[in-house]
Amino acid sequence: MIKVILWDIDGTLLDFEAAERNALRECFSIFQLGACTDTMIANYSSINTTYWNRLERGEISKQQVLLERFQEFFHSEQICFHDIEAFNQEYQIQLGNTICFIDHSDSLIQELQSLVKQYAVTNGSLIAQKRKLNKSGFDQLLDDVFISDQIGAEKPSREFFDYVFLHIDQYDKSEIMIVGDSLTSDMKGGNLAGIKCCWYNPQNKKNTMDITIDYTIQNLYQVKEIIGCI
Repeated sequence: MIKVILWDIDGTLLDFEAAERNALRECFSIFQLGACTDTMIANYSSINTTYWNRLERGEISKQQVLLERFQEFFHSEQICFHDIEAFNQEYQIQLGNTICFIDHSDSLIQELQSLVKQYAVTNGSLIAQKRKLNKSGFDQLLDDVFISDQIGAEKPSREFFDYVFLHIDQYDKSEIMIVGDSLTSDMKGGNLAGIKCCWYNPQNKKNTMDITIDYTIQNLYQVKEIIGCI
């Protein structure tokens, strides 16, 4: 029986692509860099994903992710802009300004409050995530929030999940489930932590990795079926 749900934020509870798109366009406007096209956004998104994957593998630091992704992006777009730190700082603020709930996730969290303990587990930057959690109301709806910047470790590391387990009530690991969209971060992290893994996979992607998935869902409300309240 599931008694605890660890929720990923970006791409699971909140639409990260919408936030990313709006944040980039706002930053381009603020720094007077001209139009930020859909093609440019797609290019940045691809570069960004590569850097976060490298972070998950322990190859680079969070600070390298936040700055070097923009350096590579501007270089690839032949944009002459050098104040990367200022751009990233503003980007973090703007990233937290767009709140778009996936599958009415805010209502789902409220419906589950009396049934299970619910926590956010996220690798996003402290500035962006605190802003998102506040504006979405998740900081009040969830039982607690765990952000990698505060912990000093990233998903999927055991250190991240060990910290979470130390700061929540004691449960058997068979009673804890992580719900997330990322195989390399959420599901791999769940495997390493020895808890149940629920892959939010609305696009029906194939699991091409050596990662065990206990449940696969296309809509977040299917979680209610998994915990037996439907």
